[in-house]
Amino acid sequence: MRREKRKRAAAFILAAVLLAGSRAGFSVSAAEAAQDPFTEEEKQYIAGCDRLKVGYVADRRPVSFRGENGELDGISRDIFDRISQISGLRFDYVELPSGAVTYEYLLQKGFDLVTSVEYNEENQKARGILISNPYLSSRKVIVAKHSLRFQQDADYTVAISTGSQTIKKVFAEYYPNFHLVDYPSIEACFNAVHQGEADLLIQNQYVAEYWLHKPVYGNLTAIPVMELDDRLCFSAVTPLDPSDSAVWDEKRMQIDIINKAIAMIQDSETAGYIIGGTMENMYQYTVGDFVYQYRHMLMLSGITIVVICVLLGINIHIRIRSIRDKADAKAKEDFLSAMSHEIRTPLNGLISLNYLMSRNVDDKEKITGYLKQSSSVARYLLALVNNVLDMSKLKGDQWELEQKPVNLKILLETVESVEKSGMENKGIRFQTELSLPYPGVLGDEVRIQQILVNLLDNACKYTPQGGSVTMKVGQTETDRGEIMTRAEIIDTGVGISEEFQKKIFAPFTQERNTVSQGNQGTGLGMAVCSLLAERMGGSLSVESKPGKGSRFTFLFTAKPAALQDETERLDGGEQTEPTGLPRVLIAEDNELNGQILVELLEGEGYSVLHVTDGRKAVETFEASAPGEYGVILMDLLMPEMNGFEAAKAIRSLRRPDAGTVRIIACTANTFQEDQDKALESGMDDFIGKPIHIDELLRKLAMP
Repeated sequence: MRREKRKRAAAFILAAVLLAGSRAGFSVSAAEAAQDPFTEEEKQYIAGCDRLKVGYVADRRPVSFRGENGELDGISRDIFDRISQISGLRFDYVELPSGAVTYEYLLQKGFDLVTSVEYNEENQKARGILISNPYLSSRKVIVAKHSLRFQQDADYTVAISTGSQTIKKVFAEYYPNFHLVDYPSIEACFNAVHQGEADLLIQNQYVAEYWLHKPVYGNLTAIPVMELDDRLCFSAVTPLDPSDSAVWDEKRMQIDIINKAIAMIQDSETAGYIIGGTMENMYQYTVGDFVYQYRHMLMLSGITIVVICVLLGINIHIRIRSIRDKADAKAKEDFLSAMSHEIRTPLNGLISLNYLMSRNVDDKEKITGYLKQSSSVARYLLALVNNVLDMSKLKGDQWELEQKPVNLKILLETVESVEKSGMENKGIRFQTELSLPYPGVLGDEVRIQQILVNLLDNACKYTPQGGSVTMKVGQTETDRGEIMTRAEIIDTGVGISEEFQKKIFAPFTQERNTVSQGNQGTGLGMAVCSLLAERMGGSLSVESKPGKGSRFTFLFTAKPAALQDETERLDGGEQTEPTGLPRVLIAEDNELNGQILVELLEGEGYSVLHVTDGRKAVETFEASAPGEYGVILMDLLMPEMNGFEAAKAIRSLRRPDAGTVRIIACTANTFQEDQDKALESGMDDFIGKPIHIDELLRKLAMP
């Protein structure tokens, strides 16, 4: 579908450029059929030919790359589809592995053809390889830093993609003073020039223009000073035995048919494919690009707030893309309106606070006040992100609740202690009435507590001073031997109108009144709680009258579970205080995040070393003295080796502290499956981003 849209867009653009004077159709026309170039023998071959297996290079966007559906996409694919339509040949496109691909590999895997081969008739004939005429022609350009003044007789180190034999031959003949260095991918070539490992690289102009739009390569530019064509063609995978005439004849026929089809594609059509493919595959500005481009400003305003805002943008984008048909148009409009309001209001405060801080840098009292206000807004934005993520997974049917033994008595004591101080500070009488004949049940402790805390927070928010809030919990056994738990949160607050009760569990709904005025809320909490209750096989309901208070009832049914003896649970021995601060190894690929962690921990007295990927973390730990590092903070998504792989590698080392060093996952991937995977890989604990400093310090201080 995307390819058809791109073709239509390309045809439209081309028609506008050529004033509707060119033919850019996408099927064989009557005129083409009348001048059919194929012989009877070729037609018979086409009719009986199976699908040809074609290998392609997957990192040359927008020329050829792996699309969202896992198939070949790009300008080349549009041209290949046109060749297929003209000739009748059918192709299966299979991605080639990165790096140099041997001829033996192609034969062994049964490839018939390879695409995106650099056209060099003289070179190919010398090597005895059958190639087609070029199907796409452009220029090669030099990419170098802005400061480079290119001189053809200078000694340059040139980064080239592995397997580019034609480039090597041309340079050996015309530029013998250039030192060529192979890199496994085009991106690796750009990184080499960007980081100063190489002076320049040579690349197709369309591909170069795509990568140069990435902000990290803002110090690079294209220099069109070389008269070097970049013509791409098909290469037939021929047998190594030149005497196998039958197979060679078949390969020649394949190339002849493809050449005739290429000859029938008009230049205007190819131009349309190039325009459409280039526009469709323009470089997509990513979150990482944003952080890199504005890294200095983000450092001043606080990386935590920026990450939260970026996450919100991502979730809004995902939500927008998920609403595709006309029936969801109203939901899309409502969602965007609510999200816009919920995000813009606190962001306006943050921007204003940053401005005030910049104007009052020397006023410590004012700066302290502004920072407290910024922290409050950041916590609100974090709550909004968490609720949006919960809503996304619950709506998408991607949520899996834990089924572990839960001691409801201890859980309710925890909830009571959490809520008690807030109630007392507001002058509200808080009491509990608990009847738990079956305290042990199977369920998700975190989500049960999340629902109860949310209901109690709302009761506190909407109950005036002097009022009361009661948490009443009881249990009964069902006919099937399961335990039904009924939790009621009863308040003497302002109550809820009958009209609002109908939509209280819908996203982004809040009832404004004099008691709640000034109490900020996301409008998502009740919606998340309702969906969670449904996932537990239960329900969440409300009874209320304005001015007389409200009663929320949370029902859920669970299987009974045996609980650990209370004395065994408490008899774990006294915890010993740590005798000193452990040395910390930080594995974090984001330089800014790493720098912030280093400064935070060094400010608390820790000795810290920062590395930028998982492989360096393993190598650093392996090279250290036994016991030198007490804690490793491990990001999960890193280049070279991710955090899961790095943790497994460290645990497998043959040294006494490989199994005892504490490894703490430190990542923005905070779903339960990410935590489970981290523990399975050998990590000891998990902390999510944005990081709560108190929580991090508490985990570091644990023995």
